[in-house]
Amino acid sequence: MATRTKAAKGNTDRRSRFPIAAIGASAGGLQAFTALLSGLPEAPGLAIVFVLHTDSRDSTSLRDVLSRKSKMPVEIATDGGQVVINRVYIPPPGSFLLFSNGHFRVQSRDRKSATLPIDACFRSLSEVHGNRAIGVVLSGTASDGSLGTEAIKATNGITFAQDESAQSHDMPHNATLTGAIDFVLSPEQIARELVRMAKHPYMGARGTSGFADADLSKIFALLRETHEVDFTHYKKPTLERRIRRRMALHRADSIDAYVELLTKNKAEVEGLYNDILIRVTGFFRDPEVFDAVCGQIVPKILSEHASHEPIRVWVPGCATGEEVYSLAICILEATSEGKKSCPVQIFGTDINDEVVTRARAGFYSSDIEAEVSPERLQRFFTRDDGGYRVTKSVRDCCVFARQNLTQDPPFSRLDLISCRNVMIYLGTVLQRRVMSIFNYALRPSGFLLLGSSETIGTFSDLFTSIDRKNKIYVKRTGGHERMPLGFESSSRRESTERLPMEEETTNAAPNVFREADRVLLSRYSPPGVVINDRLDILQFRGRTSAFLEPAPGTATLNLLKMAREGLLPELRAAIHAARKKDAPLRREGIRVAANSHSIIANIEVIPFKTATGEQCYAVAFEEVPPETKKGKLKAAKKAEPETQSGQVQRLKRELASTSEYLQSIIEEQETMNEELRSANEEIQSSNEELQSTNEELETAKEELQSSNEELTTLNEELENRNSELAEANNDLINLLASVEIPIVMLDSEMRIRRMNPGAQRTLNLIASDVGRPIRELKMTLKDNDMEGMIRGVIEHLDVREARVQHENGQWYSLRIRPYKTMDNKIDGAVLVLIDVAGKKR
Repeated sequence: MATRTKAAKGNTDRRSRFPIAAIGASAGGLQAFTALLSGLPEAPGLAIVFVLHTDSRDSTSLRDVLSRKSKMPVEIATDGGQVVINRVYIPPPGSFLLFSNGHFRVQSRDRKSATLPIDACFRSLSEVHGNRAIGVVLSGTASDGSLGTEAIKATNGITFAQDESAQSHDMPHNATLTGAIDFVLSPEQIARELVRMAKHPYMGARGTSGFADADLSKIFALLRETHEVDFTHYKKPTLERRIRRRMALHRADSIDAYVELLTKNKAEVEGLYNDILIRVTGFFRDPEVFDAVCGQIVPKILSEHASHEPIRVWVPGCATGEEVYSLAICILEATSEGKKSCPVQIFGTDINDEVVTRARAGFYSSDIEAEVSPERLQRFFTRDDGGYRVTKSVRDCCVFARQNLTQDPPFSRLDLISCRNVMIYLGTVLQRRVMSIFNYALRPSGFLLLGSSETIGTFSDLFTSIDRKNKIYVKRTGGHERMPLGFESSSRRESTERLPMEEETTNAAPNVFREADRVLLSRYSPPGVVINDRLDILQFRGRTSAFLEPAPGTATLNLLKMAREGLLPELRAAIHAARKKDAPLRREGIRVAANSHSIIANIEVIPFKTATGEQCYAVAFEEVPPETKKGKLKAAKKAEPETQSGQVQRLKRELASTSEYLQSIIEEQETMNEELRSANEEIQSSNEELQSTNEELETAKEELQSSNEELTTLNEELENRNSELAEANNDLINLLASVEIPIVMLDSEMRIRRMNPGAQRTLNLIASDVGRPIRELKMTLKDNDMEGMIRGVIEHLDVREARVQHENGQWYSLRIRPYKTMDNKIDGAVLVLIDVAGKKR
């Protein structure tokens, strides 16, 4: 029994390893879906789920309609039912159709809920089935499905949208605007692509072998050449999934074929770059996290800020900006409730220029109604072009820019960093670097917010967890706050460069060799330290307690603050001289106070540069051996003035060192002052240019205001004229309708311009005859050269009259007058029929 159960479970797992295509539609979508079904074979190799935006109250009828067009069985999904390959499923009436480990989850559909059914289905499919999820958006109104396609693409699924063949273009158009659609095709073409995708190894393979490092290096080089971003230290499995997805889209069967495609097609390099950087985001994503931030973190930040001090927040990897605006809304709500008016600065950065541009625009589809409460929509958003735009008060708090988190300098003095679901894409080397960056950027007791699947790892010495569930951390006081090494003015790095922390992690020397080095160095090398250009100690080597000791007060690793009495002047002068000459420098005979006695020491400063180009120094200390006993007895016989002479020499030497150091400080200060003067002049020049530009803008604004006033006046005049014309037109219509005499108005081409009801009855005309030439109409008057008479009136401008007979034998007097415009121009003729018999009667 156990064996059979296990085998059955294995079969279930194998059956679930097939793609599932969720197809969403609304108005006009049923016709598109039936066309798609007609193009699918009996066994396409995938399961189909069809979801309508509007609630279908009769699933049985819908199933019957689809069954007539589908070669596959069509079924109504049931809660807990298994998803079977080569089947078509539709949701029960009044329900959401979701997924759970190869089975359906059917939830009741609340009409008041802001959640959209297609988005919910797409998101659930992406979370459960990942790269085997396929989303298709067919004809329909509104924007249901747009957010869902973003979720599917973020988990490496495939997305489609219907092309111009859609009866209603709103849904496929809005989905395309998100940038998450891979193919825009007709339903018949989508059917063919679904069959091809179902057979592609990408959709069903698990545990595929990884790419060779040489092939990945070629791809990374192409990306680095185009976008100056090095993906070498990003997580390899994530990158491989994104690359395999692009290979499936372009029918590339091997990595060599795909590399060749990238080399020839720059657009595909752009597509791969965007795919690698795509992330799922949304307003107030993970509501529990935002409740914690708004209820605990933001009030604490506000309580520690003065009214003039800005609240500074950084959101690296901001994507399209939803999280940035969400945090801005939380802070603005808190400031209004607490009646505080401190400024708010929120920096949203991302490595992708395209998403930064979208974030800066602050415009989102109406799908955000499912994420933002009606109160917040009304207060912080405005309706615009079928979607929502962030109000100016929120937008002014947010600054968006392109930034490479791992290479560009960070912001500083931050109160909060929200870096959610970014670290999961980075390798160990970059994660260590980023955590050091965050520690540097936060002010003391600043907060760090990470994603649900991220932790601080081994950096518990830098951050303390205050909310494990919501992944909220606070910066430890007393932690090191050095800027991480290796920041460059340009974000471009050669792939051969190694990050500072990578040097420690990639050391391949066996442990026995390292231990031997440690023993020999500690026994035979002098004690010393390694310092950076700011004189902060990076490493202690050997026992340095005779020369260095912790200074009272705040803990520090600055070399000059730890130097013992007597060592500071000589040490400072030696470092300055070594820096200036860029050569090793040695100082001897320095008397250093060591507890209750003193020692004589020599120091040597050796400058060197790291692999990243940072200037560092090795400082070695050497204690001069004390004199022998025999030497001490001889020294004791010497007179006191000799001792005093030695002290004088030592003081002179210290004074010379101090003078030399002060002179260097003065030179540096003069250089800095010169640079400041130059910068000040440039700023003044820029300020003058800005003032000039501002004046020009003010002038242009006044001109625009004047033009606007003129346009407003002109618009009012046009409205008045339209009103007068409408009134005159109404008068003319009523006049013609009231007159029983048949009247026909013709243009210069003898086409009917207007006629009254009397003319329609008498001459057998209908309303559709307006615009037709009179010669083409079968008139009820007997032939009497009416066309020649009309042409004569138009050409000679005279009035003509003739007696004509109706088919019923009745006689009329036909009068033809010229049709005159307000400018007294002739633009046709007016025909009037007068009943002669009636006149006689």
